[in-house]
Formats: sequence, C-alpha cells, structure tokens
Amino acid sequence: MPSLQEVKERIENALPGARATVTDLTGGGDHLRAEVVYGGFAGLSRIQQHKLIYDVFGDEIGGPIHALSLKTTTPDGAA
Repeated sequence: MPSLQEVKERIENALPGARATVTDLTGGGDHLRAEVVYGGFAGLSRIQQHKLIYDVFGDEIGGPIHALSLKTTTPDGAA
C-alpha cells in the first residue's frame, strides 16, 4: 500500500507542475482523497481529468488503494 507521500509524488511526477494534497479518509491507508491543481486540466472534462490521475495507479485502484476520491481544479480555480 503506497504512503500518502508516495501517492502525492506519483501524481505530481506524472503531471508536471501539478500540486497534490492527499489525505487518508478512514485511517486505514486505503481510502484516500486527492485534491489536484494542474494547469493541464484546462479544457478537459471532469472525467478526462480524473482519468489522467487514475491512469497513474492502474490496477492499484480497487486493490491496495481501495478507493481514491478526487477533486481536480486548474490554478485559476476552474473545475
């Protein structure tokens, strides 16, 4: 199971210039919430934005990371 810091770093490495904040929703380390601010989200649907992040983790979602809740925005605050 990746640590919160590892999840943050993986998102930020996959999306250069992104800023991610990752929290553990249940204390068990497998239900996470990531809030990601990334200029590359501009012009993408919310589904496309979330897919960019889910693709970073592949089969880990539903496995070691049981749930990953996402909030995505651009630096200017647009969703």
